[in-house]
Amino acid sequence: MTIQYATAWYKPGFSDALESPSTYCTTADIAQAYRSCRKLAQSHYENFPVASFLLPRRLRDPVAAIYAFARRADDIADEGDADEAERLLQLEEMGQALQLIEQGTPPPQPLYTALADTIENHALPVALFQDLLSAFRQDVTRKRYANFGELMDYCRRSANPVGRLLLHLNRQVDERKFARSDAICSALQLINFLQDIHQDYQENDRIYLPQDEMQRFSVTEDTIRDRRNSFELKELIRFQVRRADKLLRAGSPLGQQLGGRFGLELRTIILGGARVLEKLYAQDDVFARPRLDRKERIGILFSAIRQGF
Repeated sequence: MTIQYATAWYKPGFSDALESPSTYCTTADIAQAYRSCRKLAQSHYENFPVASFLLPRRLRDPVAAIYAFARRADDIADEGDADEAERLLQLEEMGQALQLIEQGTPPPQPLYTALADTIENHALPVALFQDLLSAFRQDVTRKRYANFGELMDYCRRSANPVGRLLLHLNRQVDERKFARSDAICSALQLINFLQDIHQDYQENDRIYLPQDEMQRFSVTEDTIRDRRNSFELKELIRFQVRRADKLLRAGSPLGQQLGGRFGLELRTIILGGARVLEKLYAQDDVFARPRLDRKERIGILFSAIRQGF
């Protein structure tokens, strides 16, 4: 999935929580819950900023709560030694937690305390969180994608809900903006796939390259398993990079549409994604994960500021 790092602060204990859901939280409880989410968001390296200082202060806690929810679900799908049935059960329990939040009785864990507060205060559609969970369930049960259409359906649920939630947080709710946000988020999801080709295969037996396109470029799973930087694989990756770049460019006007610090944050994310695509296209080792160093990040930030004028 989009997020690849382990969650340390939140421990499962959900079944007990369901037996006695908390119906009341003090201001101190909510503040502590958000601190837990912020700590998680700030503790992991990401090529794209999460709840960063660029965001308006009023949005940092809600964004951290959304991230923590996705982080937790991603860990269930990817981390640890649980079998498929146990992973699906835990994801189902997260879905039940969303239902309890809708009913006004969220489970008392910090994650759900913060998420319930965010959903209530910003009128976020719970269906978007359910879409995220459906993608994580798919990660447990599905390892291959026949074509790009199937992959985009996965992106529709694994990535696009996050962008739509951010637009809801900013009260920028219209279909044109949603469409551009979807293009950006799908592009970022595809970029993540291209950064983690061998890791996804080795750790979870997943291949997010469309099977028909692998066949067209004469790339086999053995090439991925053995980390062979063949000419055919490089051409396949460059084909994927060009398509992700088109998606990113299609959504990029949204960065100019949105003003203030949120617009700046979005432009930074878009430019960061474009820079990673450049690295993916140029690098000889297609299995290496490109990193943005401090100098590049500073350059991206100044470019995003200039674009806002």
